[in-house]
Amino acid sequence: MSKIPVYFMPGLAASSSIFERIKLDENIFEMHLLEWEIPKPKESLSDYALRISKNIKDENPVLVGVSFGGILVQEISKHIKARKVIIISSVKSNLEFPRRMKIGKKTKAYKLIPMQLILNIEKLAKFSFGEKVNKRIKLYEKFLSVRDLGYLQWAVESVILWERDKIDENVVHIHGDKDDVFPIKYIDKCILVKGGTHIMILNKYKWLNENLPSIILED
Repeated sequence: MSKIPVYFMPGLAASSSIFERIKLDENIFEMHLLEWEIPKPKESLSDYALRISKNIKDENPVLVGVSFGGILVQEISKHIKARKVIIISSVKSNLEFPRRMKIGKKTKAYKLIPMQLILNIEKLAKFSFGEKVNKRIKLYEKFLSVRDLGYLQWAVESVILWERDKIDENVVHIHGDKDDVFPIKYIDKCILVKGGTHIMILNKYKWLNENLPSIILED
């Protein structure tokens, strides 16, 4: 029996090492990790998705994307035939964006985000207070792999301006009830993970390891 290829796409600016705790049965599944590439000048999200799809060497794969990676795998599935699309801590359309993101789109406030500060995690740590925040920053530092200003500006804009306004009913959505980036109150139809935050790929990996196989194999 041939194995099921499962391709994983990390969240915004993150490296594929965020999936280091995800383990699938090697007799059934073949895990492949995708990475972000630097976008070309003025490259559309659709063109970028097409370019990343060239790194997928298997036919009819399962696509799993976290956060912005979840948006990207939905765009990739327009270019290749996917057995299943699974998104984690993400959104199925711009209708699920929180109000602040919708306002950000209207006012173009996202252009004012100090990207330099995001790139300089050490500087960001000085502005933050409390053990919890600094712990989270240390975590981000470990997994933040793309420290390119152009990429960050492109990525934030691509999320905010994402045009999909119809939900694809075939997309499987796994979401935590404590997600502070995409609050659960805006999310329609999902597999709910109790206590799951926006970074539950890291701290709810046991739940994912237990449940992902049956989610993938479900018809």
